[in-house]
Amino acid sequence: MNLPAELHFISENIKRLRINEFLLSELRRSGYGGMEIQRTPLGTRIAIYAERPGMVIGGRGKQIKRLTKVLEEEFKIENPQLEVREVEVPELNAMIMAQRIASALERGMHFRRVSYTALKRIMDAGAKGAEIIISGKISGERARYEKFREGHIRKCGEAAENFVLEADVQANLKPGIVGVVVRIMPPYAVFPDEIKLKEQEQKVAQITPVSKPEEAQVEAVAESEKSGDTKEG
Repeated sequence: MNLPAELHFISENIKRLRINEFLLSELRRSGYGGMEIQRTPLGTRIAIYAERPGMVIGGRGKQIKRLTKVLEEEFKIENPQLEVREVEVPELNAMIMAQRIASALERGMHFRRVSYTALKRIMDAGAKGAEIIISGKISGERARYEKFREGHIRKCGEAAENFVLEADVQANLKPGIVGVVVRIMPPYAVFPDEIKLKEQEQKVAQITPVSKPEEAQVEAVAESEKSGDTKEG
């Protein structure tokens, strides 16, 4: 039975979300940094980004084979082909930084110290802006949220949709579950209001204005009269 277009896209997005949650739970110690799914004529290619790719592959490829089997049997993915890619700059990956903050909170570190430290590392890596939101029972019995921000972060528009990197991770604390949201504006982001001037390769030569023929004749007569006056004198 073929589903309508709207239901088809909704079901695909739900499946993608479930796969992302599964990989996050399985590869949290490996520094899981997100995934990309692409359908090909030969099957489904899944690119896994990780801070430590060796832990994702496992000894003799056991870990990657187990993940492939689970994705094929439980998530009904046709012929999954897993590819592991290393994250070159973990500080510019929102998923990795959110996991680091959540792990630090679970170890008992204070949320303000953890947030400011992560914010500094993100900005030192070259980000144009960053925002960290921690919500839940972070201090006391009443749930609330704290927001830490530095630099420039777009909230709407084309720049926000195309460039802002966002991740949402949960930390299991004794008072309850605490949510961690990280948003990063990467250094390659381009804002629509930015103006770039092209550098001129050669300097423009200054050209003196050419006088009109009539003006040239008048100037010549004036000079001749001046010269005649000086001679008579």
